[in-house]
Amino acid sequence: MTLAYDDLGPENGRPVLLVHGHPFDRSMWRPQAEHLVARGHRVVTPDLRGYGTSESTGTKTGLDVFANDLVELADHLGMHRFVLGGLSMGGQIAMQLVQDHPGRVEALVLADTFPGLDTPPAKQARIDTAARITEEGMHGYADELLPKMISKQTRATRPDVEAHVRKMMRNAPREGAAAALRGRAERPDYTEGLTKIAVPTLVVVGSEDEFTPVADAELIHRKIAGSALVVVAGAGHLPNLERETEFNEALSTFLTRIRFTS
Repeated sequence: MTLAYDDLGPENGRPVLLVHGHPFDRSMWRPQAEHLVARGHRVVTPDLRGYGTSESTGTKTGLDVFANDLVELADHLGMHRFVLGGLSMGGQIAMQLVQDHPGRVEALVLADTFPGLDTPPAKQARIDTAARITEEGMHGYADELLPKMISKQTRATRPDVEAHVRKMMRNAPREGAAAALRGRAERPDYTEGLTKIAVPTLVVVGSEDEFTPVADAELIHRKIAGSALVVVAGAGHLPNLERETEFNEALSTFLTRIRFTS
């Protein structure tokens, strides 16, 4: 599988691989890529299979498939060990990757994500939504989702962020987004596996996140020994875009304080 990606910064910089959520693309991480590159990091931001300009295959994409794609990309780029960050579905893919490919991740960033299983109604809603967007496309779905994606404060004060988020969601390829929803509905429970994570971990969440509220981040923080937790005030589900200064500061502080082995 060939993914579209940006590979920014010095080739010998500390590698950071950032994984976007649903239904977004790699432009979601632009503020973080610019911030980290300016500090000497090498930042790789891919479009996941079926998103952005990466091709789509099949009608169902499991999180293990996404994780394997990312490891293949890292191999292609010569990144044996790397910092791995993911938001929302990207965070779940990160949890899957750490589980399936131990030793590849030397530090972990989990933002606005949830380790547990969907309830039966939530699982069915993913399957129903996949059918809907396959038939209707992304516009109506995106417009319904937007008010929950970002906080009321962000919508009132950051029209640039709202426009960017809406554009990403509307432009997401319907087939790829639907395949991911079907696969995500069948994901495993990562909760107890979190206790086995032994790499430095930063957990971030927006204080106003409706999809994965602060309590979900606190659960992850409790399960991963030694992890750090940052709550970004005033942000919803996308604090990296809504409050990029605060998010970037948390990320930089984390990367500066941890000791790397490679």
